[in-house]
Amino acid sequence: MQKPTVILDAKGLACPMPIVKTKKQMNELLPGDVLEVQATDKGSAADLAAWSKSAGHEFLGTKVEGQVLHHLIRKGGAQVEEGKSMISEMSLNTFQQKVKEERSVFILDVREQDEYEAGHIPGAVHIPLGEVEERAEELSRDTVIYLICHSGRRSDLAAQKLKEKGFQQLINVVPGMNSWTGAIEK
Repeated sequence: MQKPTVILDAKGLACPMPIVKTKKQMNELLPGDVLEVQATDKGSAADLAAWSKSAGHEFLGTKVEGQVLHHLIRKGGAQVEEGKSMISEMSLNTFQQKVKEERSVFILDVREQDEYEAGHIPGAVHIPLGEVEERAEELSRDTVIYLICHSGRRSDLAAQKLKEKGFQQLINVVPGMNSWTGAIEK
């Protein structure tokens, strides 16, 4: 693996903090510099790979040493404008009310397998963020898709990937399962 310019310690942090810290650190690097993000969150590999692509950086890969994941990201040359998501968002409170009132809400949970198994919204379809691009054809373009993750960051990245594949009816639920108080299945 390539030698990093800077090492960022994100061990012990859960989504979305590894991305938040990575984004802040990336702003201080020069194009072509390599950042090593050390994390223990299993979902960080898919999260950082997707974030890197959407932010114009190059995700170089992950090396695992024990419980620590070492992610390498090369900073891209172009700056991506902030706040240009164009993906609709719905507050978790509004979404919870919608789920209570309607029977036919299509929910796509993009968290990692262990997070999904620990508890998910009844009826939610599970496709982890890292598989969204390759499994997009399993989804209907004619259905409104409500995307959810732990905090709203991964679901936004998943929505961006689906939008690139031609999906138009996408709503990101924010903040996500970390604040969900409704029914769950295990």
